[in-house]
Amino acid sequence: MTDMATRFRAVAARFTETVAAVPFDKWESPAPCDGWVARDVVRHLVEWVPGFFVAFGGLTFPAGASADDDPAGAWAALRDHLQAILDDEAGAARVIESPTGPAPLADVIGTFVLGDVLIHTWDLARAVGLDETLDADEVHGMYEGMLPMDAALRASGHFGPRVTVSDDADEQTKLLAFTGRRP
Repeated sequence: MTDMATRFRAVAARFTETVAAVPFDKWESPAPCDGWVARDVVRHLVEWVPGFFVAFGGLTFPAGASADDDPAGAWAALRDHLQAILDDEAGAARVIESPTGPAPLADVIGTFVLGDVLIHTWDLARAVGLDETLDADEVHGMYEGMLPMDAALRASGHFGPRVTVSDDADEQTKLLAFTGRRP
């Protein structure tokens, strides 16, 4: 099993816990992402991730529940599919195209999906009033990895303007602010 398989399992488990804890009447609660509600956080992942890998890697994803009908089931189908890829050494090592060039599938998941799941765990938890704590090691790695790419990330349009926080803020707060969120 690859390190990415272990890391994805842990980050995905935290998102899964958050999804499972959302009360039925909170799925339409406003999320930190402009114009989104809690359900849209799940919708983003279950629609964007397969679309990304179909476009770049030529992968197929099984049809599953929609985020409208069953957000937890839709997320579980995506999570399980990605985890199966990562748990298979040959699948994880398969080289695919990505926005940064050819790379092993495990690396592409680590670069483009893992952080999205991590940050959207906070978005979902914030939207519905659940525990917002993220894995400190993943937060550290993502924050340190993103800092040198500030200009490119802003230019991509995927991140809002960086939010100013105090120098003594904890690293999770700094990461969230870096991604344009107001922790």
